[in-house]
Amino acid sequence: MNKNSKVLALKYRPQIFEDLIGQDVVAETITNSIKANKVPNAYLFTGIRGVGKTTTARIVAKSLNCLNGIENLCNEKLCANCEAISNSNHIDVLEMDAASKTGVDDVRDLIEFSRYGPTSSKYKIFIIDEVHMLSKQAFNALLKTLEEPPEYLKFIFATTEIKKIPITVVSRCQRFDLSRIKSLELFEFIKKVKEKENGNISDKALELIVKISEGSVRDALSLLDRALISISKKNELDLSTAQKIFGYFDKSQLIELFQLILKGDDQKVIDIYRKIYDQGIEPKIFMNDFLELIYYFKNINLLTLESTNFSLNDDEFLKIKKLSNDIDDKILILFWQFTIKTIEELDIVSNQNLSIEMFLLRLMHLNSFKPKGEINLKTDVSEIDNENEKKNLTLESSNGPVNQIKNIIQEKKIKPEIKLETNQNKQMQILSFDNLIKICSEKKEIKLKYELEKNVNLVGFEKNRIEISFNDKLDKNFVKDLSTKLFEWTDQRWIITFSKLKGEISIKEKESNKKIELIEKAKKTEFYKKILEKFPDANLDNVDTKKNEE
Repeated sequence: MNKNSKVLALKYRPQIFEDLIGQDVVAETITNSIKANKVPNAYLFTGIRGVGKTTTARIVAKSLNCLNGIENLCNEKLCANCEAISNSNHIDVLEMDAASKTGVDDVRDLIEFSRYGPTSSKYKIFIIDEVHMLSKQAFNALLKTLEEPPEYLKFIFATTEIKKIPITVVSRCQRFDLSRIKSLELFEFIKKVKEKENGNISDKALELIVKISEGSVRDALSLLDRALISISKKNELDLSTAQKIFGYFDKSQLIELFQLILKGDDQKVIDIYRKIYDQGIEPKIFMNDFLELIYYFKNINLLTLESTNFSLNDDEFLKIKKLSNDIDDKILILFWQFTIKTIEELDIVSNQNLSIEMFLLRLMHLNSFKPKGEINLKTDVSEIDNENEKKNLTLESSNGPVNQIKNIIQEKKIKPEIKLETNQNKQMQILSFDNLIKICSEKKEIKLKYELEKNVNLVGFEKNRIEISFNDKLDKNFVKDLSTKLFEWTDQRWIITFSKLKGEISIKEKESNKKIELIEKAKKTEFYKKILEKFPDANLDNVDTKKNEE
């Protein structure tokens, strides 16, 4: 370890495989391969930032070139090779940053340098960091050397973007995926570092550091470094102070906010949000934490306290678990979609704070949207391309309290009063699609008649059920309007479904085809031929079917 370094991420950098955190399988596999003298031509380490890719690469280089061998790999007292590799100045171990040297010329220089054997060690090793940044030509230039290198030459690649590396390169390497560090393991590690540094930080503050670091050791050590210098050693850094330092807020505030949204208390919701905003919380951090909370409400019964990555404490976990039993899953899914949409909107609005306030108000009124007249619409909205039509099929405004908790939803619904013209309307029967169009005409519903004739293709017609397909010109309110009228005319619920089948052609198309057929038939008559003899420029545009052929 670099004891003279003041930066914790460098000071506590692992020097041997035993020091690696959370990568036991990788360490054991590489150690066994070196002991068995089955060293691959190239290693490829991939994973998120700060999990030990470059560190592992250096340990592998030391393991291959250590004067004491893999069995007695240097740790405290370093041999000449290990010390030079640790300080990045070994003549036979070349570290290259592919982010700054991306071209084919850089790789050609590397290949030229590889022709010479090692000077003072067993292997010549090239460590290429962020290898995915190399150009396509550079990768191609590397392929042949990578597949059949000299016995003394080894490559070690590190990357965070494995998908950007050509498969031809990946297939020539022994690939190791370094996983995120588990929360408990990372917590124990930074707690030991804190004790070595004589830091005065509470366990709750350390848990917050683990949560923010998202499984990255380097991020956790950098945050710990910041926490250690934020307060004097006499005072303990508690959770509330750590939240202010790192720009995070207490989850209990967010849970309370969520409860008030479900109850529809807009004044208290805005008051709590403004208190959170006044703490200096960035709007995007607030939105991402809100998104995380929705996830916990939806899946809390599938989680354990440990699997929440220290995002929740015991009280918060139990509170969410209790509340989740009274919240409809459909509401949570709608909340999730609205939150994602609002996060996208934050990039285009100048005042993000106002946008979030409006977002919270929209959530409070979300469950008050219901189909007009409680119409039963059975439709697969995933098959509808028009986003506005989706909303019209599922969300229709209605006045009333915000009912987002199940015990409130389950209250007796009040049926809307629908005025019927006469008692005869209740007895009206609609037995066919043509019958429906005729009734629309009788009832002066010209718009509905037009849509049915022009933009609707009939797939199936049964009692109280119509299955259709449609074209892009269909009015977005068609289903709602037709269902309402069908209920008025028959006093029965009708189910309108959309089908992937094309169905019959529309009424207008039938009429147009029939007209074309009649014209073609008329053109074959002797009467039409005689007219053309007298008037060669004549053209038949229409046939009046009400009159006979003569």
